[in-house]
Amino acid sequence: MSKRTTELVKKDNLLSENKDIDVKEDHFKELMSIYEAAMDKMTMYLNEIKRDVKKFYDYDVIDHISSRLKSPESIITKMEKKGYELNYKELIENIHDVAGVRVVCPLKDDIYKMKEIISNIDEIKVLEEVDYVSKPKKSGYRSYHMICSVPVEYKDNLLYVNVEVQIRTMAMDFWATLEHRMKYKSSVGYSEECSKEFIKFAKTITSLDNKIEKLYEKQHGKNNIVVLKR
Repeated sequence: MSKRTTELVKKDNLLSENKDIDVKEDHFKELMSIYEAAMDKMTMYLNEIKRDVKKFYDYDVIDHISSRLKSPESIITKMEKKGYELNYKELIENIHDVAGVRVVCPLKDDIYKMKEIISNIDEIKVLEEVDYVSKPKKSGYRSYHMICSVPVEYKDNLLYVNVEVQIRTMAMDFWATLEHRMKYKSSVGYSEECSKEFIKFAKTITSLDNKIEKLYEKQHGKNNIVVLKR
């Protein structure tokens, strides 16, 4: 959240600057409800984009949208890993992906169209962008990440709450979902051999994305979606 948001939340006695986090307290649950409202607001914007592009261009720039709130355990684990004190001020100011929305597009070029459309929504403030599509992680992970500040009404105040938006193709999403399941959800661990194999698979996925995009453009031409201020 922005500094302004932090001040408003403190003023409303939802939490104090140095109050320790207790995930079982109503304070924590109420804060999560604010993040959830921001996540829903971002999802609403994205569904409007999907609808409008389909209406005016007869093209599905978004295949599907999913969202999630970080679990209390994941939030605490990340704060400890980053070396933050376990209080609300540190959470609000430093953990920007409590609320997350994933946008899955058919083609790689659609990722950059979506990035531009989101950047042109007046109500949204784009705070940070990381392009893992053109510059993938060492693991092979590809996606476009945006930290967006979204307006949420809370007790007669307008708060700007951070939401992480990940934009990727269907092929990238397939790879990322399986890699995450193998790396973090498997009880047998993630071997070096497995890691190397997934890096190879990532290159195959990238080649597939490029070939599909070229084939689509050959068949249908390039999608010249005009990005307008919303």
